[in-house]
Amino acid sequence: MNDPHGLAFYVPGTFLALILGTRIPALWRHPQDRLLRSVCVLLTTSIGVFFSCAVPTMAAVNRLTGVPNAAAPIVYSLLTAFSGANILLIIHWSRGPDEADRAARWARRCTAVTAAVIVAVNVLFLLGDTPVERLTDLDTYYASTPFIREMILLYLLAHTTAGVIGSFLCARWAREVHGGLKAGLALITLGYLLNLSYDVLKFSAIGARWAHRDWDQLSTRYAAALASLSALVAGLGFVLPLLSQRLAAYWDMWRRFYELRPLWRELREAMHRSIDLAAGPCTSIEIRVTQLESDIHDGILAVSPHLDARQRERALEEARRSSRSADDVVAIADAAALAHAVVVWGRERPAGKDTSLAGQVGQVGPAGLLGLPGPFRQNHRSVLTLPDHPAGLVRMSRALSSDVVKSFRDAAALEDSRR
Repeated sequence: MNDPHGLAFYVPGTFLALILGTRIPALWRHPQDRLLRSVCVLLTTSIGVFFSCAVPTMAAVNRLTGVPNAAAPIVYSLLTAFSGANILLIIHWSRGPDEADRAARWARRCTAVTAAVIVAVNVLFLLGDTPVERLTDLDTYYASTPFIREMILLYLLAHTTAGVIGSFLCARWAREVHGGLKAGLALITLGYLLNLSYDVLKFSAIGARWAHRDWDQLSTRYAAALASLSALVAGLGFVLPLLSQRLAAYWDMWRRFYELRPLWRELREAMHRSIDLAAGPCTSIEIRVTQLESDIHDGILAVSPHLDARQRERALEEARRSSRSADDVVAIADAAALAHAVVVWGRERPAGKDTSLAGQVGQVGPAGLLGLPGPFRQNHRSVLTLPDHPAGLVRMSRALSSDVVKSFRDAAALEDSRR
């Protein structure tokens, strides 16, 4: 708190304000999202803490109100609100949809306690007397002043309690999760422990004042540094799970896109694109994958009359001879039947006739048109059900490179050349 220009507080406060600005549109669209509301409340209170703790801000508040140290109860109220907002976020974050009512009850209790402490802090300030302005060492300067002493101790006790509860909740939750969320919770717990160290230094400096000793630097220098460090560490902890989740989802989408490409190429001639959604280098990966899967379903639908259950049964027998998992065996059999059907479709389709999805409207039921689970099409020999779930399509796409599928494709091509 010895920064005369307040840059150590204004810069991170401005950064948090920019982050809050990116969350406001989502909150406007989903006002009932309790987790999103908790995030916005936490960001708002943290912005208030950073800006209110800056020495220029405190001096301006005191000057505008004409009350020495009027900024003190504002700072303490915002710190208390920030502590409560942390607990609120953890409550909503750690509870699933089935625990929403229980989380709401705990959230109401937390809000009520936080509000009561804030009211008490302001009442105690009004009852006390702080005639000398203290911008950086009010905690120790008025450590023995009636009512002001109680105000200081109350906000520190609330801050300490929130730190203990937050550390306990995060540590307990971290044992149940993995990956980015576990790492984020570890950082948040470390942030809470640093906050508790801040409280220990503050209590030590106040206790020294009561013993007529001067340990003010513990409060004005070291505690302030710990507070900034704890805010940074805890902030990284809250951001890390969201960032890792987004990166993991992005990576999974790109991997799915490239793993589906062999299946797309296998069915390319049987596809019909009335609209190319994935055109352009700036197209999002979500749209690319959606277009790819739509094309694949279109292609499967086009060749589905030529799917032969006997070919699939033969492929199943050959695939079972190798040491593969049950899912891989099924994927190879499906891919072999599909590869055979593509060759037969290319041989038997009438010249110039559209056999794609657009050309089969009126011939195929709604389930087939929409690519929903169930049989795609049947021929005169049997009903074949090929996977249309993304995981099933990916397995079938991988299986196209197997020796079994290659042999079935070559056999269909050889049969075609003999005709």
